[in-house]
This record gives sequence, structure tokens and C-alpha cells, in this order.
Amino acid sequence: EALRAQAARLLEHAEHAEHAEHAEHGTHDGDDDTALVDTAYSLATGRASLDHRAVVLATDRTTARRGLAALSAGDSAPNTFSGTATNGLTAFLFTGQGSQRPGMGEELYAAFPAYAEALDTVCEAFDGLLGRPLREVLTARPGTPEAALLDETEYTQAALFAVEVALFRLLESWSLLPDFVAGHSIGELAAAHVAGVFSLADACTLVAARGRLMQALPAGGAMVAVRATEEETATLLRGRTDGAVAAVNGPRSVVISGAEEAVLEVAALLEERGSSTRLLRVSHAFHSPLMDAMTADFRKVADSVEYRAPHIPLVS
Repeated sequence: EALRAQAARLLEHAEHAEHAEHAEHGTHDGDDDTALVDTAYSLATGRASLDHRAVVLATDRTTARRGLAALSAGDSAPNTFSGTATNGLTAFLFTGQGSQRPGMGEELYAAFPAYAEALDTVCEAFDGLLGRPLREVLTARPGTPEAALLDETEYTQAALFAVEVALFRLLESWSLLPDFVAGHSIGELAAAHVAGVFSLADACTLVAARGRLMQALPAGGAMVAVRATEEETATLLRGRTDGAVAAVNGPRSVVISGAEEAVLEVAALLEERGSSTRLLRVSHAFHSPLMDAMTADFRKVADSVEYRAPHIPLVS
């Protein structure tokens, strides 16, 4: 009830401020949300941190008012969240391939010097390890041949590693530190580096070698994310040597990987059973038997780098 009452007061304040602006100037600039940002900052930093909390995610005044109206009425809305704060621990999870996009992180680069400095440092560490400067690939305009390189695993892995490490350094600059780190696929190397297992030079050596060796394998294969349990997915793959469960992301969220025909066949069977599926944007069938041919060469590189005990617990 207290949260609903506070949401109602904030909504009334927002509407009053907007009406006052309209009366003074005859209109209001809907794109000028400076007051909204100021209000959000004051609410986040100027009050006691109570146990019962609610959040409205808003990009403008209209979505803010809608969220506050929903909270005050006790209704749900896509941009509102409420709950009770706990003293739980914090974990940072670093993503794997499939999340890359041209120009990723460029707005952060322009806005936050800590992010820009960290990204530049990582990109420089890849100099000489990739076929072309990583920064050029990251900043390439969508639709250009340079941007297309971002979906080739040699550059995908390096780009994701660089962005993820820079994101961590940005949060670190704000004193936001995790109790644990973990990662999916290439994200595990990013997690290990920020945890202190590898130096930046050694981490970039591993990332570049991993991407280069995978890139050298015959192209093809497929990866599909499916909304199904590991058990029902593995049952359909049983006895096959051309496909495998590549990742278990949750109780009903797994990824299958392997020869394209096999993976799409299993995905179609799961769709018939009511599961949703999504073909991932990757160049190879990672975490499948199709990767076996590069493991010996990658082990040689892995044996050449120095390992240290993590100073942040690493879940692997």
C-alpha cells in the first residue's frame, strides 16, 4: 500500500509539473526529459533504502506516467517491477556468441571514459593477433563488409571479450563489484580474466587462438536455442553423433548444436511438441562434435599461458 501511495504522489507531481510547464510556455518539449532524469536520480540517491521497492523503467515522460499509474493502481505493466530487497550476493554473467551486433558499445564509448579507456586497452592487446584491428570491426557501419566480419567467429569472440571486459571495468569504476563471476563459452574467458586468472595479454592470446582455430574448421552446422528441458532434448539426440546439447541455460532453456540437418530436425520435432526455437547467428556449430578437430591445437596454446588463483570466485 505504501508503494502504491508513493507512486500516486509521484504521478501527481509529474502531472502537476507538466501542467505548470504548459501554462508557462504554452507547450512542453516532450523530448526534453531532463526533469525526469533529475527526479530519478534524486529518488535513487536521496532517500532511505527501504525493504519494499518498486522500479519504473522509462525512456520518456509518457512511459514514466504509464508506469506510475500502473503501480498506483496495483496493476502490472511491462516497464514496472516491485519486490522486497534481500541481502543476497551478486554475480556477473558474461555472455557467449550470438549477442554481437555492429556498433555495440559505441554509445557507452562516447559517454563513459572508463569504458572507452578499457575497450581501447583490450583492442590494443589484440594487435598482431587478428587479421585486422579489432576497433575497426567494432565501429564498422552495419551492412558493410567490415561489419560482416563481426559474425565470423575469429572476430566475434574477440569483440565480445573486449566489450565484456570494458563493461566490467566501467562497473568496477563505479565500485560495483560481484561476489561471483561466470561465463557462457567465450564469456568464461572474460570472466576468468577479470577474476584474475589470466593477464590481459594471456587472455587475448587464448581468445584469439580459440577464434582462429574455430574459424579454420569447415564452415557449416547450426545452433538453435530451444524452450525445452535438457532431458527431452537429449532424448531426441540420443544415438546421434552429429548433434549435441551445447548449453543448459535454465530448466527449460537449452541450446542444441551440430550438423545443420540434424539440429534443424530435432528443433522441428520440439516445435511440434509446443517448444519455441530460435536459430542463433553463429558461423559454426560450437560446443558440438564438429569442434573436436581443434581441441589438440588449442590445448597447446592453453598450456603456454600462466594461470593464477582468482581473486573473485569463478563459477565454471
